[in-house]
Amino acid sequence: MMNKPFSQACENNKQPIVDILTSVFSENKHVLEIGSGTGQHAVFFGQKLPHLTWQTSDLSINHLGINLWLDETGSANVQRPIVIDLDKTWSMPKSNIPVDGLYTANTLHIISWPLVVKFFESLKSNLTSDASVCIYGPFNYEGKFSSESNANFDLWLKERDVNSGIRDIEAILLLANSAGLTLINDHVMPANNRLLVFSKS
Repeated sequence: MMNKPFSQACENNKQPIVDILTSVFSENKHVLEIGSGTGQHAVFFGQKLPHLTWQTSDLSINHLGINLWLDETGSANVQRPIVIDLDKTWSMPKSNIPVDGLYTANTLHIISWPLVVKFFESLKSNLTSDASVCIYGPFNYEGKFSSESNANFDLWLKERDVNSGIRDIEAILLLANSAGLTLINDHVMPANNRLLVFSKS
């Protein structure tokens, strides 16, 4: 039998993240997670935020691992993954209730810049007008790395894929603004990461 995929980073950051999500998503009903990865965040957040319907998503190659986590935990409010490929135009299934929240972690520095642009463009049509958006990961400020470890991480990312890398917060905010998102909070997180909280208006 296949073992569940496991990310130590997810294990380390899940509690600090959910401490913030508990407040941000307190009145939301349906959160879409872009890039659910191993599925660890989804099952943990689903348990901690039982009032939400948490929709997982990723490329189909990662669905088996996500489903293994869902099978083990049996979280009734966490939905089986749907395919979302940022390189293609996508929309939520018509049968789903409107998405009034979005969460993504450690995605914007992994995908190419053109896909980062498409990520924000897709939010215009797939979220309700009052949606909350949470984006977790490392960012540069004023063109500078926030730590030596982030600088080393960026080198590792580019060796792995020249199109990846830690993004400048200023460029991210421009894209967010073009998608109708307003930055509400920029939380300092462990391991030189941030949790950006936006409101769609």
